[in-house]
Amino acid sequence: MIKAILWDNDGVLVDTEKFFFKATQDILASAGMNLSEELFMEYSLVKGFGFMDYMKAGGLDPGRCEALRMARNKRYSELLTGTSTLIEGVSQTLSALHGRYIMGVVTSSQREHFDIIHQATGILDYFHFVITSDECTQTKPHPEPYLKGLTRAGVNPDECVVVEDSARGLMAANRAGIQCLMIPHALSDPNTYQGRYLLLKSIRDIETALTCLDKK
Repeated sequence: MIKAILWDNDGVLVDTEKFFFKATQDILASAGMNLSEELFMEYSLVKGFGFMDYMKAGGLDPGRCEALRMARNKRYSELLTGTSTLIEGVSQTLSALHGRYIMGVVTSSQREHFDIIHQATGILDYFHFVITSDECTQTKPHPEPYLKGLTRAGVNPDECVVVEDSARGLMAANRAGIQCLMIPHALSDPNTYQGRYLLLKSIRDIETALTCLDKK
Protein backbone atom coordinates (compact mmCIF):
# COMPACT_ATOMS: atom_id res chain seq x y z
CA MET A 1 0.00 0.00 0.00
CA ILE A 2 1.49 3.34 -1.05
CA LYS A 3 1.50 5.78 1.87
CA ALA A 4 3.95 8.45 0.68
CA ILE A 5 4.94 10.25 -2.52
CA LEU A 6 8.33 11.92 -2.89
CA TRP A 7 8.43 14.49 -5.68
CA ASP A 8 11.37 15.78 -7.61
CA ASN A 9 11.04 19.51 -8.25
CA ASP A 10 12.77 20.66 -11.44
CA GLY A 11 11.20 19.09 -14.51
CA VAL A 12 8.37 17.47 -12.51
CA LEU A 13 6.61 20.27 -10.64
CA VAL A 14 8.20 23.24 -12.38
CA ASP A 15 9.61 23.78 -15.87
CA THR A 16 13.03 25.04 -14.79
CA GLU A 17 15.59 22.68 -16.33
CA LYS A 18 15.73 24.92 -19.42
CA PHE A 19 16.75 27.88 -17.24
CA PHE A 20 19.48 25.89 -15.49
CA PHE A 21 20.79 24.79 -18.87
CA LYS A 22 20.72 28.38 -20.14
CA ALA A 23 22.52 29.72 -17.07
CA THR A 24 25.22 27.04 -17.31
CA GLN A 25 25.58 27.56 -21.05
CA ASP A 26 25.87 31.36 -20.71
CA ILE A 27 28.58 31.29 -18.06
CA LEU A 28 30.63 28.60 -19.74
CA ALA A 29 30.39 30.54 -23.01
CA SER A 30 31.88 33.56 -21.23
CA ALA A 31 34.84 31.33 -20.33
CA GLY A 32 35.23 30.02 -23.89
CA MET A 33 33.25 26.75 -23.82
CA ASN A 34 30.27 25.98 -26.06
CA LEU A 35 27.92 23.77 -23.98
CA SER A 36 25.58 21.68 -26.12
CA GLU A 37 22.15 20.53 -25.03
CA GLU A 38 23.29 16.92 -25.49
CA LEU A 39 26.25 17.30 -23.12
CA PHE A 40 24.05 19.06 -20.56
CA MET A 41 21.53 16.21 -20.66
CA GLU A 42 24.28 13.61 -20.27
CA TYR A 43 26.17 15.37 -17.49
CA SER A 44 23.35 16.94 -15.46
CA LEU A 45 20.32 14.72 -16.02
CA VAL A 46 21.86 11.28 -16.55
CA LYS A 47 25.18 11.20 -14.68
CA GLY A 48 24.52 13.93 -12.11
CA PHE A 49 27.91 15.55 -12.70
CA GLY A 50 28.86 18.87 -11.13
CA PHE A 51 30.20 22.14 -12.51
CA MET A 52 33.83 21.02 -12.29
CA ASP A 53 33.06 18.21 -14.74
CA TYR A 54 31.92 20.79 -17.30
CA MET A 55 35.14 22.70 -16.69
CA LYS A 56 37.20 19.57 -17.37
CA ALA A 57 35.20 18.76 -20.51
CA GLY A 58 35.85 22.25 -21.85
CA GLY A 59 39.55 22.25 -20.96
CA LEU A 60 39.04 25.25 -18.67
CA ASP A 61 41.30 26.26 -15.78
CA PRO A 62 39.95 24.42 -12.69
CA GLY A 63 41.13 27.35 -10.57
CA ARG A 64 38.26 29.39 -12.04
CA CYS A 65 35.65 26.81 -11.08
CA GLU A 66 34.27 28.42 -7.92
CA ALA A 67 34.01 31.91 -9.45
CA LEU A 68 32.26 30.57 -12.53
CA ARG A 69 29.96 28.36 -10.46
CA MET A 70 28.90 31.37 -8.39
CA ALA A 71 28.32 33.35 -11.59
CA ARG A 72 26.18 30.49 -12.95
CA ASN A 73 24.10 30.41 -9.76
CA LYS A 74 23.57 34.16 -9.94
CA ARG A 75 22.57 33.92 -13.60
CA TYR A 76 20.15 31.09 -12.76
CA SER A 77 18.53 33.23 -10.05
CA GLU A 78 18.12 36.04 -12.56
CA LEU A 79 16.44 33.74 -15.10
CA LEU A 80 14.09 32.33 -12.46
CA THR A 81 13.00 35.65 -10.98
CA GLY A 82 9.52 36.70 -12.07
CA THR A 83 9.07 33.64 -14.28
CA SER A 84 5.97 31.46 -14.20
CA THR A 85 7.31 27.91 -14.12
CA LEU A 86 4.52 25.64 -12.85
CA ILE A 87 3.93 22.66 -15.15
CA GLU A 88 0.41 22.22 -16.47
CA GLY A 89 -1.71 19.90 -14.34
CA VAL A 90 0.45 20.11 -11.22
CA SER A 91 -1.94 22.12 -9.04
CA GLN A 92 -4.92 19.93 -9.92
CA THR A 93 -3.00 16.70 -9.31
CA LEU A 94 -1.56 17.83 -5.98
CA SER A 95 -4.98 18.99 -4.85
CA ALA A 96 -6.48 15.59 -5.69
CA LEU A 97 -3.74 13.72 -3.78
CA HIS A 98 -3.59 16.07 -0.78
CA GLY A 99 -4.66 14.42 2.44
CA ARG A 100 -4.46 10.92 0.96
CA TYR A 101 -0.67 10.58 1.03
CA ILE A 102 2.31 11.93 2.92
CA MET A 103 4.01 14.13 0.33
CA GLY A 104 7.45 15.68 0.25
CA VAL A 105 9.73 17.39 -2.26
CA VAL A 106 13.23 15.95 -2.65
CA THR A 107 15.31 18.17 -4.93
CA SER A 108 18.90 18.78 -6.00
CA SER A 109 18.11 22.50 -6.12
CA GLN A 110 19.72 24.81 -3.62
CA ARG A 111 17.29 26.31 -1.10
CA GLU A 112 17.94 29.78 -2.52
CA HIS A 113 16.77 28.76 -5.98
CA PHE A 114 13.93 26.62 -4.64
CA ASP A 115 12.53 29.61 -2.75
CA ILE A 116 12.73 31.85 -5.84
CA ILE A 117 10.97 29.22 -7.94
CA HIS A 118 8.10 28.84 -5.49
CA GLN A 119 7.51 32.49 -4.61
CA ALA A 120 4.28 32.45 -6.61
CA THR A 121 3.51 28.81 -7.46
CA GLY A 122 1.11 28.38 -4.55
CA ILE A 123 1.75 24.62 -4.18
CA LEU A 124 4.02 24.29 -1.12
CA ASP A 125 1.07 23.88 1.26
CA TYR A 126 0.42 20.49 -0.34
CA PHE A 127 3.71 19.12 1.03
CA HIS A 128 4.65 17.93 4.49
CA PHE A 129 8.34 18.68 3.99
CA VAL A 130 11.02 19.82 1.51
CA ILE A 131 14.57 18.46 1.27
CA THR A 132 17.01 20.53 -0.80
CA SER A 133 20.66 19.90 -1.70
CA ASP A 134 21.72 22.10 1.23
CA GLU A 135 20.59 19.32 3.60
CA CYS A 136 22.55 16.53 1.87
CA THR A 137 26.22 15.69 1.67
CA GLN A 138 25.57 13.76 -1.57
CA THR A 139 23.13 14.56 -4.39
CA LYS A 140 21.35 12.41 -6.95
CA PRO A 141 22.20 9.81 -8.30
CA HIS A 142 23.39 9.03 -4.74
CA PRO A 143 20.48 7.64 -2.68
CA GLU A 144 21.02 9.96 0.31
CA PRO A 145 18.32 12.51 -0.65
CA TYR A 146 15.63 9.84 -1.00
CA LEU A 147 16.79 7.97 2.10
CA LYS A 148 16.30 11.22 3.99
CA GLY A 149 12.88 11.50 2.35
CA LEU A 150 11.89 8.06 3.62
CA THR A 151 12.98 9.02 7.14
CA ARG A 152 11.05 12.28 7.06
CA ALA A 153 7.95 10.54 5.72
CA GLY A 154 8.28 7.73 8.25
CA VAL A 155 7.66 4.97 5.73
CA ASN A 156 9.42 1.94 4.29
CA PRO A 157 10.61 1.93 0.64
CA ASP A 158 7.78 -0.37 -0.44
CA GLU A 159 5.26 2.08 1.01
CA CYS A 160 6.59 4.93 -1.09
CA VAL A 161 6.81 6.05 -4.71
CA VAL A 162 9.01 8.74 -6.29
CA VAL A 163 7.95 11.03 -9.15
CA GLU A 164 10.97 11.87 -11.31
CA ASP A 165 11.99 13.05 -14.77
CA SER A 166 15.72 12.30 -14.95
CA ALA A 167 17.82 9.15 -15.17
CA ARG A 168 19.92 10.32 -12.22
CA GLY A 169 16.79 10.78 -10.11
CA LEU A 170 15.55 7.34 -11.05
CA MET A 171 18.90 5.84 -10.06
CA ALA A 172 18.86 7.67 -6.71
CA ALA A 173 15.34 6.46 -5.92
CA ASN A 174 16.04 2.86 -6.94
CA ARG A 175 19.25 2.82 -4.89
CA ALA A 176 17.09 3.85 -1.91
CA GLY A 177 14.80 0.91 -2.70
CA ILE A 178 11.94 3.02 -4.10
CA GLN A 179 10.18 2.58 -7.42
CA CYS A 180 9.53 5.57 -9.68
CA LEU A 181 6.86 7.14 -11.78
CA MET A 182 8.81 8.75 -14.63
CA ILE A 183 7.54 11.76 -16.60
CA PRO A 184 9.94 12.79 -19.38
CA HIS A 185 10.21 16.27 -20.91
CA ALA A 186 12.18 18.02 -23.63
CA LEU A 187 15.51 17.70 -21.80
CA SER A 188 15.05 14.16 -20.44
CA ASP A 189 15.27 11.12 -22.69
CA PRO A 190 13.32 7.96 -21.68
CA ASN A 191 15.98 5.93 -23.49
CA THR A 192 18.35 6.81 -20.63
CA TYR A 193 16.01 5.39 -17.96
CA GLN A 194 17.21 2.17 -16.36
CA GLY A 195 15.66 0.59 -13.31
CA ARG A 196 12.36 0.07 -11.57
CA TYR A 197 9.80 2.52 -12.92
CA LEU A 198 6.53 3.15 -14.72
CA LEU A 199 6.60 5.56 -17.67
CA LEU A 200 3.81 8.16 -17.66
CA LYS A 201 2.81 10.66 -20.34
CA SER A 202 1.98 13.47 -17.92
CA ILE A 203 1.46 14.32 -14.28
CA ARG A 204 -2.27 13.82 -14.79
CA ASP A 205 -1.64 10.06 -15.06
CA ILE A 206 -0.33 9.75 -11.50
CA GLU A 207 -3.65 8.97 -9.79
CA THR A 208 -4.27 6.06 -12.14
CA ALA A 209 -0.72 4.78 -11.69
CA LEU A 210 -1.03 4.87 -7.91
CA THR A 211 -4.27 2.89 -8.09
CA CYS A 212 -2.52 0.25 -10.20
CA LEU A 213 0.42 0.03 -7.79
CA ASP A 214 -1.88 -0.43 -4.80
CA LYS A 215 -3.55 -3.37 -6.52
CA LYS A 216 -0.27 -5.25 -7.01
